[in-house]
Amino acid sequence: MANVEMKYVVEFLDDALDIQKIPDYSGAHNGLQVENDGRLNVVAAAVDASEPVIRKAVDAGADLLIVHHGLFWQGVEKITGPFYRKIKLALDHNLAIYSAHIPLDIHPLWGNNALLANAIGMDSSETYGDFKGFPLGLKQKLECSLDELVSKVEVAVGGEVHVCPGKGQQVGTVGVITGGAGSEVKAMHAAGIDTFITGEGPHWSYPLAEELGLNVIYGGHYATETFGVRQVSEVVTEKFGLSKPLFIDHPTGL
Repeated sequence: MANVEMKYVVEFLDDALDIQKIPDYSGAHNGLQVENDGRLNVVAAAVDASEPVIRKAVDAGADLLIVHHGLFWQGVEKITGPFYRKIKLALDHNLAIYSAHIPLDIHPLWGNNALLANAIGMDSSETYGDFKGFPLGLKQKLECSLDELVSKVEVAVGGEVHVCPGKGQQVGTVGVITGGAGSEVKAMHAAGIDTFITGEGPHWSYPLAEELGLNVIYGGHYATETFGVRQVSEVVTEKFGLSKPLFIDHPTGL
């Protein structure tokens, strides 16, 4: 067993993901959210730090769980009920939990945006879209039909997607922002995006996209955000000589 010191892994991730510099939503609390006794042999990755996911990580013998959505999205909570159970579960089984949200979305090599963009053939993309001073998405002009692009996205996310064909078959400039960016259709249109790929959006985003003449491919919030945590767990495993990482697949269907 490798028995790596956890502090070195946390320092590596904090630095590589620029955790202290990149802004995020108030509930993100990026970085190490729960510590363990300081040892690491097995890394697990998942999208959400939910109770079923933590249970699966414990059952698999993981020492570190790397997630995209951490423990504190609901804000300050009393440590009772489900919140108590999952915190106690992690502590009782020496499971550390590390979360990275926007820093993982926008990372140029390990990010959800970059990995999804690469998977659909965006090999020379550029950043766009401002989030508190940082570019949130990737864009590139593609020469393919909407149907062809939809097929590529479905292969990348491993399932069917929902499509608003607001502009038609010529995809033009394609923008990628994974997760829940569907409410930004107006901003995408203003940014010159012709086809917007995201995870999910509110109901009104579809009719607005039609009116604006914008194609939108809703690939699923969960499905578009499995890329980053998988990649980071593999990077950590290789760098620190650990055994093969575990991916805990617990889809929401959303």
